[in-house]
Amino acid sequence: MATITTKDGAEIFYKDWGPRNAQPLVFHHGWPLSGDDWDAQMLYFLGKGFRVIAHDRRGHGRSSQVGDGHDMDHYAADVSAVVEHLNLRNTVHIGHSTGGGEALHYVARYGQPQKRAVKLALIGAVPPIMVKTERNPGGLALEVFDGLRAQLAANRAQFYLEFASGPFYSFNRPGARVSQGAIQNWWRQGMAGGINAHYLGIKAFSETDFTEDLQSVDVPTLLMHGDDDQIVPIADSALLGIKLLKKGTLKVYEKLPHGMCTTHADVVNPDLLAFIKG
Repeated sequence: MATITTKDGAEIFYKDWGPRNAQPLVFHHGWPLSGDDWDAQMLYFLGKGFRVIAHDRRGHGRSSQVGDGHDMDHYAADVSAVVEHLNLRNTVHIGHSTGGGEALHYVARYGQPQKRAVKLALIGAVPPIMVKTERNPGGLALEVFDGLRAQLAANRAQFYLEFASGPFYSFNRPGARVSQGAIQNWWRQGMAGGINAHYLGIKAFSETDFTEDLQSVDVPTLLMHGDDDQIVPIADSALLGIKLLKKGTLKVYEKLPHGMCTTHADVVNPDLLAFIKG
C-alpha cells in the first residue's frame, strides 16, 4: 500500500492513479468514510486523462488509527504532507462534506500560499460552520451532535447502517430508489476506521469555524449542494458560504441528497469536469 508518515507519526494511505504529467485532482472524503467513497469520480476522471489522488483521513479507512490529531489543522497538514510528497502542482481539490472543510482549510493554509492549488470544489460541504452559535444562529443545536456521539458510542455498527440507509442518501424519502450496495459500501468504509477518530471527528466537522478560510481563498471555488441534503442543510452551509468567497460559484441541485456523488454521479461528474476545464 502507498503510504506516507506525517511528522507526528500518523501513517496516511493514498491512491494515486493516472499519468504523472497530467493535471492532478485531489479528492477529500466525508465522515466517517475513506477514499473509496470517490470511486465514481476517480474512475470517471481517470478516463478523462487526469491524475487522480485520494487519501484516507487519519483514523479512517486504511490510514493508521492514531489516538490524537483528529481536528481540521491536522487533517489539512496531513493533506499537505501527501501533496508535497507527490510534488503536486496545478492541482484541483475536491471535497465532500467533512472533506469539504478539510479541502478548504488545506487550500487556505497550504495550497494557496504554496501556489499548488488552482481550483477548489466543495460538495455538500460543512463550511462555514455547522453548530449553532451566537454568530451562527441558524446552525444545528449542539445536542444534535451529542446525539450522534451517543449513538456512535452505544452501537457504531447499527448507527452506521441506519445512517446510510436513511438520511445520507435520502433513502428515507417516499419513492426513493434504495441501493443496498451503496448502503453496505458506506457501512464497510465506516467500520474500517477507528471509533475514536470518528467520535472526535464529529467535533471537528461540526464546531470548526471556516469563515476566515472562505474569506481568504481566492482561487475559483465551486459550491455544489443538493437542496434535500439532510446531513448538511443547504441554508446554513452553501447559501452562507457563497457570500464569503471572492471567486465563488454556487450550483444547487433540486431534490438531490447529501450523498449525491454516489447516487447521481452522472449529474455531478460532468459539472465538475466543466468547472475544472473552464
